[in-house]
Amino acid sequence: MKVSSTTNTSSTISSFILLGFPCSREGQLLLFGLFSILYLLTLMGNGSIICAVHWDQRLHTPMYILLANFSFLEIWYVTSTVPNMLANFLSDTKVISFSGCFLQFYFFFSLGSTECFFLAIMAFDRYLAICRPLHYPTIMTGRLCTSLVVSCWVLGFFWFLIPIIIISQMSFCGSRIIDHFLCDPGPLLALTCTRAPVIELTSSTLSSLLLFIPFLFIMVSYTLVLKAVLKVPSAAGRRKAFSTCGSHLAVVSLFYGSVMVMYVSPTSEHEAGMQKMVTLFYSIVTPLINPVIYSLRNKDMKHAMKKLLRT
Repeated sequence: MKVSSTTNTSSTISSFILLGFPCSREGQLLLFGLFSILYLLTLMGNGSIICAVHWDQRLHTPMYILLANFSFLEIWYVTSTVPNMLANFLSDTKVISFSGCFLQFYFFFSLGSTECFFLAIMAFDRYLAICRPLHYPTIMTGRLCTSLVVSCWVLGFFWFLIPIIIISQMSFCGSRIIDHFLCDPGPLLALTCTRAPVIELTSSTLSSLLLFIPFLFIMVSYTLVLKAVLKVPSAAGRRKAFSTCGSHLAVVSLFYGSVMVMYVSPTSEHEAGMQKMVTLFYSIVTPLINPVIYSLRNKDMKHAMKKLLRT
């Protein structure tokens, strides 16, 4: 890999260098093949859920409409990082343009924020379906479902907009090298000419609010769901409710568990290797296994998937 060691004292740098996963040329090619397969499997898995919901009339309910939108989100979430990472595996310079870096930064964080909000409204949907079954059809109407979906996208894409704009206007000095496979706030702030404690605190605060408010909402929703399910007299009814909610809770645990490690405290406190591994997990691994979790634990989805494969 050809990385220039010259420093840049100008505030108008035009590019950064994403180190990614430094290793031999053979190792880079092996990683390229591995992540290419993971990316294709992610696209296929989430795309299958979208197609199954679209073509199976029985799945035209708020729960599955939200799931299809979530899968659509996961496709774009993984696409915000993996194609550039794959290109870097084959590149000798590992260069990403200044605008490309901040566009990736914006879309990666916006899509991640949107995912937090989606997980919250999916928990709200399960709460209404199980705790308020008689009122569910009149509350969770198609109009409300659409409004919730649109709100998630809008909130997600505005949540980090101002901090990202401010960071992009800061002066960058010294090395252009980012020891990561994507443009993350911690490594970027480390390259600025002067420390920006206010921006670091703002980013950490926004991250904490984004994580904890939806997470607490999800936990409260599922606490109420659990109390309601335990009162169901039928064992089959309890199993069905636990199966549906268990899938969602598994996804919540995987996503929130890894993201909280990274963004509740300032990213500069974490070692580069740890940043990469944890980011790799929630940005690539969870979008890959989410379709498996939802399809294997849901009879209606398994039936729709089998029907889709037969067509």
